[in-house]
Amino acid sequence: MLPGIIIKGIGGFYYVKTEFGLFECKARGIFRKDSFTPLPGDKVSISVSNQDEKVGNIEEIFPRDSQLIRPAVANVNQIAIVIAIKSPQPDFTLLDKLLITVEQKDISAVICINKIDLDKDMEYKNVAESYQKAGYRVLALSSAIETGFDELESALKDKTTAFAGQSGVGKSTILNRVLDSYVMETGKVSDRIERGRHTTRHAELIELKSGGFVVDTPGFSSFELSGLEAGELQNFYPEFRQYFGRCKFTGCMHISEPECEVKAALERGILDYGRHARYVEFCNMLKEKQRKKYS
Repeated sequence: MLPGIIIKGIGGFYYVKTEFGLFECKARGIFRKDSFTPLPGDKVSISVSNQDEKVGNIEEIFPRDSQLIRPAVANVNQIAIVIAIKSPQPDFTLLDKLLITVEQKDISAVICINKIDLDKDMEYKNVAESYQKAGYRVLALSSAIETGFDELESALKDKTTAFAGQSGVGKSTILNRVLDSYVMETGKVSDRIERGRHTTRHAELIELKSGGFVVDTPGFSSFELSGLEAGELQNFYPEFRQYFGRCKFTGCMHISEPECEVKAALERGILDYGRHARYVEFCNMLKEKQRKKYS
């Protein structure tokens, strides 16, 4: 058996990167029987049916560390969330929803603030500070003035990273710059994958020179919080965690309760007001969902 990683799957064919090159594989029927679909990012073992033609079969799919639905990809361990500081204005509600989902899945996040060349008042510095307070790595980027890409390369090194962000933030420009500058030379690999019958756009893992992969996908621009109750929400705000167990009331929601350590940290400027305000908004939204569900 030969170990490898699926970098792309189209029309029942899976392209598996191994130490001996890229193999075009089909999945054994047992996976269809169990309604289990192989995904890009899956670590697998394959049997080789034709070494010269680089053809084989997927025999085993190893347990996944994570799975995203949109894009459909396995074993992503980092999300690069892109916002623009101008044109369009940053959608902090979407950003915080994405961060909550990242925390739920125990995936790390890097926040990319793009188009800083348009930011004459340097507002991006305040945004960066608010998320750095929460413990996130924040990068300031601009392709127009060629800044931030060395730091981005460092953040992507040895990770499997999917890019996300609202429309128009420059995600594609950033991804194209990364792919042009930092991608492994793959020779005929792209020709092998992009055959005439394989024209549909799917998630694909692209290998970086410095190690790791990026997921080439349209990504996601909006979604709702799911599988979450209001009382659990605070667990997915990393800046709150140091205050757990220190509030006066057990089960404090950090909204209107007296002698709340989170609110005290907010008043001292340790935590960000905008982040907390959106937390309250999300809590109320989830409570309303629960109320409707059980009414």
